Amino acid sequence: MKHLVLPRLYVILDAALLTVPETECAQELADAGVRLLQYRNKRASPRELFESSKRLSSLLIPRGIALVVNDRADVASAAEGSGVHVCQEDLGAEAARSVIGAGKLLGVSTHNLDQFREAVDTSADYVAVGPVFSTTTKANPDAVVGIEFIRRVRGLTEKPIVAIGGITLERAAEVVRAGADSVAVISDILLAPDTGQRARQYIELLEAANHAAAV
Repeated sequence: MKHLVLPRLYVILDAALLTVPETECAQELADAGVRLLQYRNKRASPRELFESSKRLSSLLIPRGIALVVNDRADVASAAEGSGVHVCQEDLGAEAARSVIGAGKLLGVSTHNLDQFREAVDTSADYVAVGPVFSTTTKANPDAVVGIEFIRRVRGLTEKPIVAIGGITLERAAEVVRAGADSVAVISDILLAPDTGQRARQYIELLEAANHAAAV
C-alpha cells in the first residue's frame, strides 16, 4: 500500500471568516503554493454548498490542488472534489467512504485517544487531532489536547496526522516537530491582511522545519 504524503500546510477555507468570494481566496492561496484546501460552510443549504464546492473543484483540481469538502460526502462526490472530511457528529468514516469511493481522500477529526484509535482502524486516509491549542473558529470547541497528545499518538499509526486548532505561524514548527505530518490553519491565514503572503510564510517555515527534522 502506497504511503500517503500530505502537504505540510492544510488550509481550511471557512466561509464564515471570508470577506471575499471563496474562489477569489482559493485562487490567492493556490498562487501562494497551497496544495490542500478544505471547504467548510456550516450555514449553506445543500444546493449552495454544492455550487460553491463545484466552483472550487473546477478551479483547483485542474491545477493539481486537492479540495476536500467538510461534512458532506454526497456533496464532495457530486462536486467532483478530492474527498471529504468528517467530524465525530457527521456520517461515520465507512459510510462516507461508501459514498465517495475508494480513490478519494477521507479524513476524520478526533479529539481524544479512543476516537483516534477508532479512526485509525477505518479506511480514513488521514486522522486530524485537536484542538491542539485553544481556538475561536468553533462555537463549542472540544477540550484542548495539547502538543503532548500528538507525541503520544504518533506511534499508533503510519497514517498522516493533521494537527488542528489554534495553529499560528509561531506554533506551527513545534507541532510538526511533535509528529504531525500537516498543520490545518484557518483564522491565522484567512484573517491575515495578505492571505497569500501568510500562506507563503507557513510553507517556508514548514519546509525548513521538515528539513531540520530530516537532518
